[in-house]
Amino acid sequence: MTSASAQADARSFLEYHPDIESFDLLISDLNGVLRGKRIPRDNLIKAYRNGINLPASLFALDINGNTIEETGLGLSSGDSDRVCRPIAGSLHPTPWLREGRQAQLLMTMEEIDGSPFFADPRQVLRHVLERFTARGLTPVVAMELEFYLVDRRRDDLGLAQPPRSPGTGERATQSQLYSINELDEYADFLEEIQQAAAEQALPLDTALKECAPGQFEINLIHCNDALRAGDSAVLLKRLIKGVALNHGFEATFMAKPYGDEAGSGAHVHISLLDETGNNVFASTDEDPLGTPALRQAIAGMLELMPASMAIFAPNLNSYRRFQAGLYVPMAPSWGYDNRSVAVRIPSGPNAARRIEHRVAGADANPYLLLATLLASVLHGLSNELMAPPPIEGNAYEQLEPTLTNSWQRALDLFAENDVLAEILGRGFHHVFLANRLAERAETMRTVSTLEYDWYLRHV
Repeated sequence: MTSASAQADARSFLEYHPDIESFDLLISDLNGVLRGKRIPRDNLIKAYRNGINLPASLFALDINGNTIEETGLGLSSGDSDRVCRPIAGSLHPTPWLREGRQAQLLMTMEEIDGSPFFADPRQVLRHVLERFTARGLTPVVAMELEFYLVDRRRDDLGLAQPPRSPGTGERATQSQLYSINELDEYADFLEEIQQAAAEQALPLDTALKECAPGQFEINLIHCNDALRAGDSAVLLKRLIKGVALNHGFEATFMAKPYGDEAGSGAHVHISLLDETGNNVFASTDEDPLGTPALRQAIAGMLELMPASMAIFAPNLNSYRRFQAGLYVPMAPSWGYDNRSVAVRIPSGPNAARRIEHRVAGADANPYLLLATLLASVLHGLSNELMAPPPIEGNAYEQLEPTLTNSWQRALDLFAENDVLAEILGRGFHHVFLANRLAERAETMRTVSTLEYDWYLRHV
């Protein structure tokens, strides 16, 4: 979209929405936290014409908003600004905020010369997608996001607890996977999500009750624009959190809010179209295991999976999710219609043959998750890798857990992996690693309540 046509669309938006008073200009940091600026209505066209300035150190921020100087994006480089430009098609109302008097616009960061800024997660994904375009391929992706609703009041120990049901007033204590009754109890909340998503053109598919108290899943429809799919996932998280607050809950995408319950994952479905629009994973003889290209893509995912854990599980809490018996893959594995493996080929029509990746937590940055998975697919295709035989039956009983549950080990594996560094960009690789290492070091300075309970008097 040209600058002139984008500005024309913005003017049309203002005319159509005379009650909107302010706009949030949003950009995703490394953790997937949306940051940016709020501008008054009269400044929207200026933002389209000139962009807005934000410091490059936005991508040096840890989860607490502190600048990690080891990234090289802070004071050592003068903490200089870059220009952030609007993303076409992302200007929409935020009906859950300020009684509909506010809207939002996604942005992406550029270098001074107008080229993509290397540390912007959205630009990292764009960089990977350019490699698919060069091969005449188009990824089709869909994301499934799990989350918990929690009571805004903590329990007597100051810990999170499930909310009281709007329908019964009782706290859930059972899993009730796929429960329609619990969907009914939270119908007003889910309906507002559907309505707000429709206003934001987010392609929602299904909602379901997941397998722990207060846990739900909302799925996005498959999309042949992976950048837009990443945008939709980022914005859906914001929408769910905002709507939840309006209903008296908090929504969290923490990977593991409760130690003895299942964690929240982000499952990603991927297929590839060739230049004629054919699915290159769909076998002409309708083999459910797909084509050699599909198995090469899986092989790439499996080979890079250990080194990708730093992206799939980006923080301290992420690694609490990797526990036996709680529905999370513990080893690189694949199979057909098998939910115990890390990479699943779902059943269904041959034309829709695809990969479902089941390792990442819901706390992963959607752009970086997609970029890393697609980098793995490229690696498999480019090197014509061969996948091992598929797993039949319970993978947990057949394979030793080899995916690390150590944050430090995951970062070490990421640091050592030249394939990911090259495909994602070496500059980004350095910034991400420095950012995560510094946040981990900060967590080591905090002593938990459990440590006091177990060790203070007994050692």
